[in-house]
Amino acid sequence: MGETGGTEEAGGAGETGGVDGGVGLTALLVAAARAIETHRQDPLARDVFAEHFVLAAPACASWPVRLQQVPDGDANPLWGRFARYFGLRTRVLDDFLLRSVEAGARQVVLLGAGLDSRAFRLDWPPGCAIFEVDRDGVLAFKHEVLDGLSAEPKAARVPVPVDLRADWAGALTDAGFDAAAPSVWLAEGLLFYLPDAAETSLIETVDRLSAGGSALAFEVKLDKDLLEYRDSPLYTSTTEQIGIDLLSLFDRGPRPDSAGHLTGKGWSTSVHTPFDFTRHHGRGPLPEANDALAGNRWVFANKPRP
Repeated sequence: MGETGGTEEAGGAGETGGVDGGVGLTALLVAAARAIETHRQDPLARDVFAEHFVLAAPACASWPVRLQQVPDGDANPLWGRFARYFGLRTRVLDDFLLRSVEAGARQVVLLGAGLDSRAFRLDWPPGCAIFEVDRDGVLAFKHEVLDGLSAEPKAARVPVPVDLRADWAGALTDAGFDAAAPSVWLAEGLLFYLPDAAETSLIETVDRLSAGGSALAFEVKLDKDLLEYRDSPLYTSTTEQIGIDLLSLFDRGPRPDSAGHLTGKGWSTSVHTPFDFTRHHGRGPLPEANDALAGNRWVFANKPRP
């Protein structure tokens, strides 16, 4: 429920170039959530572009982009609680990226960037380059929508059209990424969909390409058995209301300890529940019974300077 060739913000084929089916459709789910968040009276994050992605894709043109369009409002598990979760995640990761560039990183790499519009909506310091790594079809759909709005990025924006299952590190370097300079990496809503070996490979590649002073944020699930929550309101409402069976998209094999792997490589890491940030911001989802969010963790890692 995130945002490459293996995330919710990427996807299979379709008339909108990869976001109209399978994992790609989840990119639009998250965009709809960001749109709803944007129009709240107390938004945690604002993304004025999000609703335009939703309205441009035939598969979801009837989805809500404002909470007022949802008959039961915040009581709706999908467009209320789940959408607010995505709003909170957006805010927390926005803050992380901006802190990281303020600390000196000038390269921002969005892995599985999908419909992420951070290059256009965040106030970046001078000299930042935003590398958006995702499948060509997904990026093309995003470009078409943003071009139609005459949107202008607030930093140098470098699309890197490549499937994360291919040599994305080579494509990133060819696009101008400098492994000798500090960078900040984001894998938002991506790792759920990757098999154990693919996640491990991705984390190892980020470590290899990261100079001292780099930072990384990513999201994982710690559930030993995802099917334990198959009848949770979040999963059932998503299937019933928009036909996305998230559990069929997630990889259900054993998960690696990516935070521990980075710690062993010398990174400093911290692991949080989303609810930690609900309490910090005073709004967002709180734990509930049979909670599909119970195993979600947000991991933040920093590679020390030499």
